[in-house]
Amino acid sequence: MWHRFVTLLNDIKIRNKLLLSFLLAALLPVLLVGGYLTAEMRQMAFNNAMEQASTNVDRIKKRTEEVIRVSLDISYRLSNDARLKKLANRHYESVYDVVEAYRDYPDMREYLRLYKEISNIRLYTDNATLLNNWELINASDEIKASDWYRHALDHESLVSWRYIEDERDHKKYLSLVRTIELESLKKYGVLVLNVNANMLNSILSQETFDTMIVDDQDNIVAANRGDWKNKKLTDLSLDRNMMTQRSGTFEATLNGIPSKVLIDEVKPASSENGIRIISVFSIGSIVKEPNKIIRLALTVIVISIVLAFLLIYSVSSLFSRRMLRLSRHITRVGLGDFDTTLQIDGKDEIGLLSRQFNSMVRNIHDLMEEVTQSNERNRLLEQKQSEIRFKMLASQINPHFLFNALESIRMEAHMKGQTEIARIVRLLGKMMRSNLEAGNSKIPLKQELEMVSCYLEIQRFRYEDRLRYEFHVDPALEALYVPPLIIQPLVENAVVHGLDNNAEGASVNVAIMREGNAAMFTITDNGIGIPEERMDKLMQTLEDAEEREGERIGLRNVHVRLKLTYGESCGLSIRSKPGCGTTISFAIPLEGGMIDA
Repeated sequence: MWHRFVTLLNDIKIRNKLLLSFLLAALLPVLLVGGYLTAEMRQMAFNNAMEQASTNVDRIKKRTEEVIRVSLDISYRLSNDARLKKLANRHYESVYDVVEAYRDYPDMREYLRLYKEISNIRLYTDNATLLNNWELINASDEIKASDWYRHALDHESLVSWRYIEDERDHKKYLSLVRTIELESLKKYGVLVLNVNANMLNSILSQETFDTMIVDDQDNIVAANRGDWKNKKLTDLSLDRNMMTQRSGTFEATLNGIPSKVLIDEVKPASSENGIRIISVFSIGSIVKEPNKIIRLALTVIVISIVLAFLLIYSVSSLFSRRMLRLSRHITRVGLGDFDTTLQIDGKDEIGLLSRQFNSMVRNIHDLMEEVTQSNERNRLLEQKQSEIRFKMLASQINPHFLFNALESIRMEAHMKGQTEIARIVRLLGKMMRSNLEAGNSKIPLKQELEMVSCYLEIQRFRYEDRLRYEFHVDPALEALYVPPLIIQPLVENAVVHGLDNNAEGASVNVAIMREGNAAMFTITDNGIGIPEERMDKLMQTLEDAEEREGERIGLRNVHVRLKLTYGESCGLSIRSKPGCGTTISFAIPLEGGMIDA
């Protein structure tokens, strides 16, 4: 009777067996529901934590703005205080005069008494007749040489926020620094207001997450953790790319603990720079409670899976032996044994498969060998073609000018002194290094222009007054990232053709300007120009699918790389007439081209 049951079950299609097993076990519903609930719970915990952290940072930002706004308001009052300017600029005959003048001007002390948001006010002047009363200070040479003092004088109309030391207690404070124009023309004093550090720390101490206030020099000016105070942001081993961000939410590892970092910037009006509020909280602390529920849910899921497995196993064991025999024969065929013959009884899919298997094995070997050989040939051919194409595009820059420059340097060294030769050798070395290090990654336009300038200086050393060049570059485009060696081949072409049959010498103009949403590059020379038939041949060479041996490849190299990088519409455009010089131009889209440093 058992044999008849087994035979009957073997005649049932495998699809029905699997459906029966999964319906009995309900494995898929358990997995889906458990996984969904687990993911939702973790996500809810993260969302709640991020919302709370964002709220905390907003609250800190508002309270911090209120504190530093006091310093800003007082600085504007003092900058317009005629009595203070007269006091700081007056030439005193005796100590008594200074003391009397200080007694008649109690405003700074009144500000300190009335406003707890500031801890000190001092004005640095260049008046040797003043006495140092910690409010009006004759600036020493050390103070005048400090970065914050010189920066304030160089930026007369701006307020800056600096983390500097107070001469009284030799502690560092977040300070407002700005210049005040005194009564005499072009004579300035530097005003410094210390923000009350205790008040900033008090604001942060009420927060549950680790929070700090950081200036634009990465100094931690306040924090609710004692071991973070008076340190730099780099001491916390955070990712450097994250530390340069002004705002946003990031993931980081702090002291080996995965954490979330929330950054927001506080930049008061009319300020040159600002400060950042950074809140850090570990991911483990967020999901601590949800993890308990998740572990319970996982326990239930595991028990359900075990029960489902037992149910599936009890059903699948009825045909597992037949499947195992089929698997063994397939493995033998996979190992190259095509003489095997499979005998499995039954009328279900496994029995049908066993009969079809035997008829299939005889043809598999030849087909596999043919396909394998064909695929291997195609793969090798494609790989070689890709390597050849990449090398042709990345390293086809004509180096002849380097050898000519070296020969000119050798002759100049023989006939002259060493100073000029040293400069040219330095430029040549810098340019050769840039060429050797050029890879597939993009570089800032400023770096590319430095290499072009090196090339032109070397060529001008060689040709002296016969070569003139000019750069017209929009400063805002210097941070644009471009492929390496994208301008130098075009400039080299302009120099070569500008000097050909031109007694007056070559004049090269490089212009890079913004036009709409693109940066327009234009290289112009005053050469003899290109005849129409030669221009047609040149344009055909640029568009040829394959490079022709013996042709100049510098222009085509740049043309192809521009089209591969930015699209078909971004190739070279060449305009030239005999006797009127040549202009080569191309455009690079600004979207995606401007990258933070």
